[in-house]
This record gives sequence, structure tokens and C-alpha cells, in this order.
Amino acid sequence: MDSISTSSSSACPLTTPQWNLDRPFLTGHFHQETKSSSQVAASKGFSTDSFSPGNEKAIGSYHASVQELIVIDDLLSALIGIEGRYISIKRVRSKDENFAFQVDASMDLALQESAKRLFPLCESYLLINQFVESRSQFKTGLVNHAFAAALRALLLDYQAMVAQLEHQFRLGKLSIQGLWFYCQPMMGSMQALSVVIRKASANNIVGTAILNLLQSQAKAMAGDHTVRSLLEKMTQSASSAYLGILERYLIILWWVYEGVIDDPYGELFIAENKSLPKESLSQDYDAKYWRQRYSLKDDIPSFLENAAGIILTTGKYLNVMRECGHNVQVPVSENSKFMSFGANHQYLECIKAAYEFASGELLTLVKEKYDLMGKLRSIKHYLLLDQGDFLVHFMDIARDELSKKPDEISVEKLQVWLSLFHMGPCSLLDLALRSTAAAADPCHEDLTCYVERSTLMKSLSMLKDLEVNRSVFDGSDLEEPVSITGLETFSLSYKVQWPLSLVISRKALTKYQLIFRFLFHCKHVDRQLCGAWQVHQAVRALNTQGTAISRSSLLCRSMLKFISSLLHYLTFEVLEPNWHVMHNRLKTAKSIDEVIQYHDFFLEKCLRECLLLLPELLKKVERLKTICLQYAAATQWLVSSSIDITKIDTSSDGALGMEKLKQLKLRKPSQALKADAENASVTDSILKFEREFNSEIQSLRPILSSGSRAEPYLTHLAQWILSVGRDQ
Repeated sequence: MDSISTSSSSACPLTTPQWNLDRPFLTGHFHQETKSSSQVAASKGFSTDSFSPGNEKAIGSYHASVQELIVIDDLLSALIGIEGRYISIKRVRSKDENFAFQVDASMDLALQESAKRLFPLCESYLLINQFVESRSQFKTGLVNHAFAAALRALLLDYQAMVAQLEHQFRLGKLSIQGLWFYCQPMMGSMQALSVVIRKASANNIVGTAILNLLQSQAKAMAGDHTVRSLLEKMTQSASSAYLGILERYLIILWWVYEGVIDDPYGELFIAENKSLPKESLSQDYDAKYWRQRYSLKDDIPSFLENAAGIILTTGKYLNVMRECGHNVQVPVSENSKFMSFGANHQYLECIKAAYEFASGELLTLVKEKYDLMGKLRSIKHYLLLDQGDFLVHFMDIARDELSKKPDEISVEKLQVWLSLFHMGPCSLLDLALRSTAAAADPCHEDLTCYVERSTLMKSLSMLKDLEVNRSVFDGSDLEEPVSITGLETFSLSYKVQWPLSLVISRKALTKYQLIFRFLFHCKHVDRQLCGAWQVHQAVRALNTQGTAISRSSLLCRSMLKFISSLLHYLTFEVLEPNWHVMHNRLKTAKSIDEVIQYHDFFLEKCLRECLLLLPELLKKVERLKTICLQYAAATQWLVSSSIDITKIDTSSDGALGMEKLKQLKLRKPSQALKADAENASVTDSILKFEREFNSEIQSLRPILSSGSRAEPYLTHLAQWILSVGRDQ
């Protein structure tokens, strides 16, 4: 015996034994096949595809009553695909593989018409029998196997009917009209099935498409209750295999089959893309794992169309728990197995129960075992600058390092290298963490330093998924300034492990980092202006009226009010309210998808309300911050040029040393003439800063006024910032 060959295709791993095709007499194909050397066929004038009974006396030579008996005998044979003496079967080579039945031309005309009325039933049998043989092969899939088995059972009933008719014929109790009468109940059913089979064979459909075809045909036969019931029964039989696949997918698949979908013929409507690993969530900004690792195919059974998304989601939830090593199995009872479908929609209840169980289990796992809320609170402390003392300490410790260009900064000096018990050498970040309330945060070891190589504006323009009006950016906005330092590019990052990376993905962390960079730089500007303000306050005891210092003091106060108003808006008007809204939503979330949705919505809303998605406003704010930094850097020269001191020592944040300030005094009258030119230069510099600052503030008015109508949250920002200009 020939060995059974196997296919290398993963979708069709098994094939029919070759002898099943080479020896048609073992499969019933001999009813439709004829050797090309058949002299019998040639003698009757038929092609090599015809089935000739051999040389017989013309039927017209017999009496009509005898002809009727002969025709009945031939028809009983034709009903099961076997040629008679005067009825031949010819295969018509075409796409639909039709069959033509021919009768002896000398036959009585009335008998010819009676015989022709039964030929459609004979042809339906041949089509169904051929379909059963061809679709029983391994490669056609489980649904086709189940459908073929149901058809085979129907053919057994059909063959039993033919046997009973033959028995009546042998008893002399069957006329040709009686044969037609007894075949009527089967006629409609067999023809309806033959229509389904023709369509299935023409398109070579498998799996889901077979189920949809059966259901659509059942709906089309709504007027014939018997035929519709038969088609629904066929659909139920064919779907039993499909529901078995579905049951294993939802219940057994992840634990018994180690995450491999038990679908060797590719019939399940869920596709798996193994090229998308879960690690991509924490590494790739555009990771598609959660959306495309498991996805729906185009062919979905019509009776599962409304539940397909739930089925897909349930499997994804179970897969997450499996990959976490969490051994959980959906509880299944005998009454809840997916064995059939019908009007009672019991299978939908089973699917819903499985979804609710998987969703609840995964949500509990993520919230309790992996402490999602604790991780989000920790990220809020650091990346949203909720831990103020940590930031102050870190800015003091790392000021010198961050003042360098990005390429010159040693990330190792900033990075946390803590052992399990906080032993060993300390980095700058570690010193800041240990000396503040952050030391009590169990997640602070996951905090890492990161130095970008591009400005905030360029980073925003590179993220294509953000809803940013890129037409506002011009070439100068995207060019890297020569004077850029780590203070503009420094960022924090966070180590997030599976399964929390589903929520806190690389994309989510990038958005957190964008907000952090903006806040961090605003804090830096605020500290520099505070240092400049301290310089002015230190010389308040001196009579500075009429000097450039008094005008500079007013400008410094306006700048401080601007940056303080901006920080107040960002923290108390945007981040805190939105955080509390998200926090409350996460408490009531019913699934991990809702958690992801609420978290993503929080980040998108924060990005927009923090002006990061409004480049026109962001450019103005960045320009104002630049003017403030330039002014703060020039403060020492401005003040020292107006008082009697060569150089002013400053602390780390730009503040004057108190001992030095006590020794300050105004220039003596004798020095006034000598200092006139220098004072004029100082005054011009202050006026220049004042004009630039006021000009930028005034240019914000129309932008904020028009923007606040479309974006109501800008109203609060306008109220805070625009009041700065009125104080001048």
C-alpha cells in the first residue's frame, strides 16, 4: 500500500492518501468515470465521459407497459448514480461539473417526460455524493468534514428510500407515477442542498464561508418549512466542529495547547501574528501587539458576527494571564459548552460568561498582583513632578552636569545604580531620591535618566500619531540650536514590565516624557528667575529709586508672575484635575481595554491642555521662556553695573550671598559721571528685555482669545497670563 503523504503547509498538514484518487472504484467515482478505451461508449456515439449500458434492443420495440417497467428499473438505478439500459449519464465538463441524462429516442414520449422530471433528483444525488467524497479529505478542514458527515447521513436516508421503492417495484406495486409521488418529499431538499454544493464547489470555500452559505440559503428558503429545517440542521451539524474550535480557543487553548490556536485548517475567524512579541510594547513607540497580535479575519460566521469582538477579546485576556504564568481556567459546565446554536442564543450566553470571567480575572491580576495604581502614582510623582522636594534636590545636585551640551552629559552620573538593598555607589539621581520622600516609594528603583538629542518642538513634530498642526512649524523650529543644553533635553524614564506595559506602553511613556520635559524646563526657568528676584530683593534696602535696578525689579516680577502662572495652570488646572478624573474612572473600569482607553485619554487631554499639541501657542511660550532665561543670566551684570561692587558671588540657584549683600552700597556721587555711560547701557538692556517680553505677551492675547472659544480650557490660561501685561 502506498504511504500516506503529508503536506508541509501549516494550514493543511494532512492530505488524502494518493490511492484514494488513483483508484476511483474505492470511492464511488467509477459512477462518473469511464476509461478512454471503452468501446461500448464509442459504439453508442457518446464521448469518453459518457456511461453506456452496452448494446441493447431499442426500447421502442416493446409494448408501453413493458417500457414502463424497464424505465422504472433504469430510474431506480439512476437515482443512486448508476446507468440503466436505456438511460445514460454523461458528465458535462464545465466549472459546475453538471451531469446530463439521456434516454433512448425510441422511448414512449409520455415515459420520456415522466423520466425527465426525476432527472434533477438523480443529478442532485450525484453532486452531493461527489461533494461528500471530495470534502472528506483531510485538507478540506473540520467544518467541511462535519458538513460531509451530515450529508452522508442524509444520503443513507435517501438510499433507504430508493431501496424501499425497489422493494415495492419487485412486488409489482410501483408505477412510474407512484415513483414520482414517493420522490416528491426528497426532491426539494436534495435540490436545495445541490444549490449550496454548487456554490461551495465553484468557490472552493471552507470553514466560516460554508456556515454563512448554509445560513443564507436557509433564509432564502423561508417559504418551505421542511427544506429550511433541513438546511438549519445541516448548519447546526457543520457548526458543531466550528464551535468545538471556538470552545478550545476560549477555554482549553491557552492552558492545554500552550498558546497555540488549535486550528490546523485555518478555519477559525481569529488570526495570530507571531511576529509581534509582547516585548515590543515597552520598546516600540508604534507597537501593534495589542491590536494586531490576534485579529479578526474577514470571514466571520453570521451567527457570531455580534459576538466576534467579545470572543477575540476574551482570548486576548486569557493569553495575557497565561503569559504572566497565572494559571486560570474559565469554569465550564456541561450545560455551557458550545455544542450548538439556535434561537435561544445559549452559545451567546456562554461567550458572555467566559468574557466576564476573563475580564474580571485579568483586571484583578493587573490591579492587585502587579499594582497598576501604585505604578501610575509613582509615575505621577516623578514624570508629572508631583514630588516637589525630589525635583529641588535633583536640580541642585545635577545643575552642573545638566548645563553641558547633550553629547557631553554623562548619563551614568545621573543614572540610578542601586542594588537590592540600596547598597553601593550612589548616582546623582540616587542621592536626590534618598534624601527626599521618594525614598519611601517602592517603585523608585524603576526610575531611570534619559537625555534626548533634540528639542521639545522637534520631538513633537516627529511623532506622527499626535494631532499636531505641523504646518505651524517652520524650518527654524526644527533646527537644533547651538546653545541647547541638558536642561532642555533631560528626561526621566521608567522600567515597566509585562503585563503593565499593556497600559504603560512605550507610547504612553513617551507622552509622559514630553510633559515632563516641558514642566522641568518651566521649573528651571522659575528657579533662575527666583535667583534674579533674590538679587533684586537683596538690594532693596539701598536707595535704588531712579536707577535701572528699580525698572529691572518690575520686569523681574512680571516674568516671575508669568512663569508662576504658567506652572500653576499646568499643575493645578490641567494635571491634577485630569489625574483625579482618570483615577476615579480606573476604579470603576470593567476591563483592561477600558483601563487602556481611560489612561490614553488622560495623556491625550494633558498633552493638549499643556499646549504641547498647540504649536502656535507653544512657540510663543518657548520664546517667552528664552527671554526670561536670558534676562536671569544677565541679572548679575545689570545689578553689579548699578552698584559699587566688582563681582557678585551667587549661590547655586543664582541668589546673592547674604554676607556679600550686606556690603553692597550705591555708587558715590563722585562716581556718577563716570558711570553714566555704563548706566545708559544697562538701562537700554533692561528696556530691550522689557520690550521683547511685553511684545510676546501682547502677541499671546489674540491667540488665547480666539483659541479659548474652541478650547475652553485656554480661558484659565488667558486669565492668568494676560494679567501679566496689565501689571506692567
